[in-house]
Amino acid sequence: MSTAIGIVGMGSISALGNSSEAVWEAYQKPESLIQYQTDLGALVCELDDLGAQRILALKRSNKNYLALDRSVLLGMLAAEQAVKQAAWKTDSVYGINIGSSRGATEKFEKYHHAFATHTADKLSPLSSPTTTLGNLSYWLGNHLSQQGLRFDHSITCSSALHSVLNGIAWLKAGLSEQFLVGGTEAPLTAFTLAQMKALRIYAKDSTAAFPCRSLDLEKTQNTMVLGEGAACFALSNNVENALALIEGYGFASEKVPHHTAISKAGDSLFKSMQAAIKDIDQDQVDLVVCHSPGTCQGDWAEQSAIQRLFGKNIPALTTNKWKIGHTLGASGAMSMEMVILMLQQQSLVASPPWLSTTKTPEKLARILFNAIGFGGNAVSLLLRKA
Repeated sequence: MSTAIGIVGMGSISALGNSSEAVWEAYQKPESLIQYQTDLGALVCELDDLGAQRILALKRSNKNYLALDRSVLLGMLAAEQAVKQAAWKTDSVYGINIGSSRGATEKFEKYHHAFATHTADKLSPLSSPTTTLGNLSYWLGNHLSQQGLRFDHSITCSSALHSVLNGIAWLKAGLSEQFLVGGTEAPLTAFTLAQMKALRIYAKDSTAAFPCRSLDLEKTQNTMVLGEGAACFALSNNVENALALIEGYGFASEKVPHHTAISKAGDSLFKSMQAAIKDIDQDQVDLVVCHSPGTCQGDWAEQSAIQRLFGKNIPALTTNKWKIGHTLGASGAMSMEMVILMLQQQSLVASPPWLSTTKTPEKLARILFNAIGFGGNAVSLLLRKA
């Protein structure tokens, strides 16, 4: 990319915490935040108590917010942090694009259950406007008093990084000078968990210290776990005071053998990474943050793509899903936050035992990271230290 894009603000909410300081502190601890949730009967990664309190306070702050889905509320809290750090005012002109794999999961399931079981005489008039995918960015914009372009999309687990691509496109086209991007997901519902279990990819060992063994290439069973969270980023053509710089990007898709699979060779990931680093020498990549959902096929395919691209000189590798689970459409945004923090702190996050043999980079100047979803839609971004 000839001209870097500046990341001038970021915000998030997840089990890691509710501020950059709290998130970084959580990343320094080598314990998983995944726990068994009795009511759901599954391993999940939920917000901490402070995060839950913030959601409740936001809902109570405006009567219209009481009917909003949890995914929207998560996005609103992350977005207000990013805009505040970027010092964008209510009269600032910027666009909003938020990615989410499933959108208003909790509300949709609630309304559909009432319809299917006839427990309600009639559906609430809010059943449609609060469950359409477009209500994510709509309410984020409302909450921020933003009056520019707002749109959402779902490209499964690469949704958040596709929003970054959209932001880059609008900025480079000269259609906007500033853009708010990110991803939000609140998938911890009984039906969603049942769907993941039906795919036979969900972790089963509730007694394990690390239920999700993401990037463990010797595991013999799938260990994916769902988590909830949101992360948003303020992008700008003005790189002054940037937290980090987007130096490269790549995207690709592939012909997949069935609905959920990717090729064993990770073809789309190989092509997206190759495009993201095409303007630099490969040895300038100090670290790769892997998508690695904790499934055997997904983790192995990504490793295969990395080996094909880097040969014998594979950079240090890491991931965060062993700690916070897979936040589906928000997962790329959660990885992006971790990348920015590592570039700022010039330090790696703590890692589980099976990653302890990964080489330690001498510096952290450039970090490559990935996201890929059903259908083989891969996105890779290269971030550079500001």
